[in-house]
Amino acid sequence: MFGKAISNLMIQPGKSPVFEKPDKYGLAYENVTFKAKDGVTLSAWLIKGGTDKVIIQSHFGVQCSRCGFTQEGKGLMKNALWTSDIHFLEQAKYLVEAGYSVLMYDLRNHGDSGRGTTPWVTWGTEERKDVLAAVDFISNHAHYANASIGLLSICMGAASSTFAYGLESSLKANSKVKTMIAIQPLTYDYFVKAMGMPNFLVNSGNKYNQEERGVNLTGDSFLPYVKDITVPTLVIQNRNDPMTNLDMVKQYYNDLTVEKEMLWLDLPKKRGAAYAWIGENGKSILGWFDKYMN
Repeated sequence: MFGKAISNLMIQPGKSPVFEKPDKYGLAYENVTFKAKDGVTLSAWLIKGGTDKVIIQSHFGVQCSRCGFTQEGKGLMKNALWTSDIHFLEQAKYLVEAGYSVLMYDLRNHGDSGRGTTPWVTWGTEERKDVLAAVDFISNHAHYANASIGLLSICMGAASSTFAYGLESSLKANSKVKTMIAIQPLTYDYFVKAMGMPNFLVNSGNKYNQEERGVNLTGDSFLPYVKDITVPTLVIQNRNDPMTNLDMVKQYYNDLTVEKEMLWLDLPKKRGAAYAWIGENGKSILGWFDKYMN
């Protein structure tokens, strides 16, 4: 019973509605779909700015969709993550105003995208295929044939992008991808430990994941693949984040072998504080992308 409850909390999707659209922010956009290499259909917005540079945003997992996080229907997670809704379209707006187009998509099993080959969230392992599909979609789009691509990868989005660099040779070979911002990368093991769960609950959840759902989230997760990232990377982390291990974040940064920077934030003691910060503080985001994409 405990194992299933812990597993449901961590890897069961379905609480991630697309609760607002770009036109609320005065943004011109197109509804698009594209397929991952295993046939999963992904739903997205292509928000129209310039044609020479495109940001691909990958959101965090379980409780989120392309447009962000809504507290409605979240139960115990309502205030655990953040104190209000998180609106990812806020950063889309300032990116478009700065001349970027933005591809915002729902990871498999989230929002309006299709069910994955496994119906569970895998914290980046399967979701890496979605990152690759998004990059391929823009790389082969007629209007963006000569565009530079930047990755804005949030939490599980950062994990997915890191797995993609480690496991997908075509991403490493794609010269159109110029840079990445990794926001609060987080491994499953450290997440459940940081939540203060006793070991017997953590072990029970892991056992249920493996035996009943075929998902093994133990071990180093994406960390062995950080060295395979081939583009300049900015890592952003709230040092007061209660749901992580800062040494793990430091390891992620230290293992990068590319040009890199670490941006530490002093925000409230909530995991979602940094996700809300992205939409409200465009200077650092734009500064990094402008440096490598202009």
